[in-house]
Amino acid sequence: MIPSEKGGFMNSILSKILAGIALIFVVVQFFGPDQTLPDADPAKDFLANTNPPQEVTTIIKTACYDCHSYQTKYPWYAGIEPLSWWLQDHIEHGRDELNFSEWTDYTTRRADHKLEEAIELVEEEEMPLPSYTRVHWEANLTDQQREELNKWFTSVREQLPSEPEDQTEED
Repeated sequence: MIPSEKGGFMNSILSKILAGIALIFVVVQFFGPDQTLPDADPAKDFLANTNPPQEVTTIIKTACYDCHSYQTKYPWYAGIEPLSWWLQDHIEHGRDELNFSEWTDYTTRRADHKLEEAIELVEEEEMPLPSYTRVHWEANLTDQQREELNKWFTSVREQLPSEPEDQTEED
């Protein structure tokens, strides 16, 4: 084989591979996850039941509600596959861990545990997730905002009714 023919042959294979990848990318755009928001009863919502100060409400809605409630505001890139699958998985995992839209469904013991975890994760700067704050810069919390949020979570914990000692539940 003459060297120029070999180069043409390689370019032909590379062109076919790139065209195949492009075709797969286009086709996969039609198979995204369901991003329909579930119906939520506003009476069950954390903010409605705890009535935080406006500053705390703003922090929670900005830094928490996209992944930890049924009030997700999907960004423009949520329609791009396979990014939308990754994003939807994060949201579903977040709701599984703590769902502010179902706050009143939690037992006192579970609500206390969820708040305890939230305080720890906010204090250790593990929440909101760095992958979220890179794109949603407004969700980057200052030390003062973290302190305000954790004071509120602590005050909500203190207001939870007592439960009998013998009641057990897995979180």
